Amino acid sequence: MRNAIIIPIDKDEKLIIASDNSGAIGEKEMDAVKVGYDIVSYYSFRVAVMECMAAGGTPISVLLHNFCGDDEWGKLVKGVKKGLSDLGMEHVSISGSTESNFPLEQSAVGIVVIGKGKPPAQDIIHGGFEAAVIGSPLIGHEVIEQNQKVASLSIFNKILDLDDVYVWPVGSKGILHELKQINSQWSAQTSKHIDSDVDLNKPAGPSTCFIALYPSELSYSIKELTGSLYHPLNLMT
Repeated sequence: MRNAIIIPIDKDEKLIIASDNSGAIGEKEMDAVKVGYDIVSYYSFRVAVMECMAAGGTPISVLLHNFCGDDEWGKLVKGVKKGLSDLGMEHVSISGSTESNFPLEQSAVGIVVIGKGKPPAQDIIHGGFEAAVIGSPLIGHEVIEQNQKVASLSIFNKILDLDDVYVWPVGSKGILHELKQINSQWSAQTSKHIDSDVDLNKPAGPSTCFIALYPSELSYSIKELTGSLYHPLNLMT
């Protein structure tokens, strides 16, 4: 199952809600990874918004849960706004709350993205489709140091806009785990049965890559859009 809650509104439209949490990443002395709070919120927003949009949602609101302190709110909002700008969605509202009564020794952030839309059909696994990983699985300091390997939100959005393309963000359990969620036929397979030039078991941190399934006739267009971020997957079906 995808990491999103889907709530029917009417027969044609649904609320699609996705979230992400971040801990021990930020500007506090006890944090395991030291980065600015705008970067923390940007990458946490990435995860939630990619899950929401991949499940068919168009974002309408973002909720920010801040456990870093009052003074950090502006930096966190800045990161979310950057993500919305990357998607051309500057109009989406941002709200939330700050824990200001009790200071924490490590940073913690939660983000919820609320969208509306219609979930995509999941019957695209048929003859003539191809698969690829867009971006590379990265974690921790790699996300910053190798950011040229991260699939941008703008590229994600462009791929999502193509007809008959099915996308699936990769999370902390890696590409192979996500492939097994997409299609039960792959659940018994291992990385030895799937050809790729990326590590299928490595965590992808804040969804630094995603899986794209698409008709063969779109192969050239997708390669053109993604360039060096494109990594083919040879799947046994």
